[in-house]
Amino acid sequence: MARKLLLEVVTPERLVLKQSVDYVGAPGLLGEFGLLPGHVPFLSALGIGNMMYKQDGRPHYLFVAGGFVEVSGDTVTVLAEVAELPEEIDLERAKKARQRALDRLEAERRERIDYARAKAALQRSIMRMKCREEATLAGSGSR
Repeated sequence: MARKLLLEVVTPERLVLKQSVDYVGAPGLLGEFGLLPGHVPFLSALGIGNMMYKQDGRPHYLFVAGGFVEVSGDTVTVLAEVAELPEEIDLERAKKARQRALDRLEAERRERIDYARAKAALQRSIMRMKCREEATLAGSGSR
């Protein structure tokens, strides 16, 4: 039997996912990284984006934002500020958040509002929609 990774995704509110998987790809602050069974011990800050994991050759996705990823043995622990399964993502809410962020960015050019906050909100809304879209195209749910 091939080695597997135990993937655990946790937020302050709940356990989002606990699965035996073949591969994990995640957005780090300095770029995306991939993890396979037997990976060396590893710790990375988590960026905003889509985490992809493979289970029996099928890709699955979830949206993550902020936190840390730790690899110890064949266990990948994701301590995320935000983590959402594709079916939990409200597309209308994400689209409205994207528009609010775009409006804030436009207003910043005129009024000097908090540009970094508006840009982060825009990135979160876009990546939520992308996660849902990629999961739909892959024909997979999250589990």
